[in-house]
Amino acid sequence: MLLYAQTPARRNRQILADLIALVVIAGAVWFALAVHDAIMLLAEPGRKVEGAGQGLASALDDAGETASDVPLVGGLLKKPFQSAADAGTGLADAGQSLQDAVSQLATLVTVVLIVVPVAFVLLVWLPLRLRWMRRSATVRTLYEGPGGADLLALRALTGPPGDLRAIPAPPGGLADGWRRGDPQVIAALSETALRRAGLRP
Repeated sequence: MLLYAQTPARRNRQILADLIALVVIAGAVWFALAVHDAIMLLAEPGRKVEGAGQGLASALDDAGETASDVPLVGGLLKKPFQSAADAGTGLADAGQSLQDAVSQLATLVTVVLIVVPVAFVLLVWLPLRLRWMRRSATVRTLYEGPGGADLLALRALTGPPGDLRAIPAPPGGLADGWRRGDPQVIAALSETALRRAGLRP
């Protein structure tokens, strides 16, 4: 099974279409990753809040431990520091939650920005390529089989008339030559059908 046509014009169009598809897919991936990085910048405040909360909680824990060493009232002095340290831990947790939310958003947006264009390209480009590959294989098999040249000649006769202009017409015309089984007419017509499919005889 051929991947590309044997005729230069069609082959060049196929290669160009393949390159465009690859560029679109690569561009979509690059753009999605750039957007991901941009969204992740929104997590920076969350990192700062988390760091500040952890630092505050640690400092207040230390202060509470120091206050607990005060005779008689150490336990009473430690409680406010412990409560404030818990608030600092809550602040750190909030910062982490913000980072998680931004990360999930960035991942979701990245997946959408990759999947949608890639799916569109594959739905438009891939069926056309596969259809041509199947059709060219069918035409080639038909041409090489018994009586295949006659069938392709008939296909050429029933196809676009512009394709027939380059074929020298015998007396009575191409259709009459085909009906009579003229080998030159059949060969010329079948080659025209092959070229239309992007194949060479």
